[in-house]
Amino acid sequence: MTNRISIIYDRVRWEEKEIFNAFKERNIPFSKHDAKALVLRSDDSDESIQSSFGTSIIQRCISHYRGMLISHYLESKNCLVVNSSNTSRICGNKFLSTLKFEELGIKTPLTLFSFSDKSAEDSVEELGYPSVLKPIVGSWGRGVVKLNDKDSAKALIEMRYNDDGLFSKIFYIQQHINRPPRDIRTVVVGNEVVGAEYRYSSNDDWRTNFSLGAKIENCPITKELEEIVLKASDSVGGGILGVDLMEGEDGFLVHEINNNVEFKGVSKFTKDNIAYKIVDYIDHISKR
Repeated sequence: MTNRISIIYDRVRWEEKEIFNAFKERNIPFSKHDAKALVLRSDDSDESIQSSFGTSIIQRCISHYRGMLISHYLESKNCLVVNSSNTSRICGNKFLSTLKFEELGIKTPLTLFSFSDKSAEDSVEELGYPSVLKPIVGSWGRGVVKLNDKDSAKALIEMRYNDDGLFSKIFYIQQHINRPPRDIRTVVVGNEVVGAEYRYSSNDDWRTNFSLGAKIENCPITKELEEIVLKASDSVGGGILGVDLMEGEDGFLVHEINNNVEFKGVSKFTKDNIAYKIVDYIDHISKR
């Protein structure tokens, strides 16, 4: 009998192992698919694809475009994918997610979008120093730099502009927020904020990514925090997400939302098993 649920991944991390175990411990049949081994035919029928993947799929690919395009394909065959291809598209592109936050009145740092080296330099001058330059696609803090003065800004902008990368001519320049030396990572499953942590920047790096050595502590989930996080989640279509916030002088600001959230750190501070929450969520929506 075909399993109605499957999970697609391109690397088995701690999180994927936890999800696999949760399926087994919940006694919910599922199938696993390594995206790197897939060959998808354009002419396959809905029935053929659903017999291989089921009708409900958890998308856990680290590669943004690999995961998003596989999700598009499966949705075209009438499969339910969590997170959806549209959610993946918005979350995986800071340009698009920032526009969503602004559209729905979610507080986020002021961001200027520029499309040449000269206009990027003008944008930094308008925001003042320091400012923050980020790639519009990317994770784990890679390529995120603080522009402390005019000389360093000019050099870094010129370096990026002369790169041959797909998005090297698009500049996402953000206001630097006067905040404590930490940010907040929250994990959302459906309509529930299942965990939150403070991430403190290390002595060697101003960025707060766990992958860069940030120290983590439990963060209480207040009513205010919960409301902002769920609003941010809804703005991109909801699902299984990581919403990152900063504590500004006038309250919380959402600065990023993650489509393929890592939750190992947050799990240290939750009474509930996050992998169980994920499995129960996909099991529930697969029965609709």
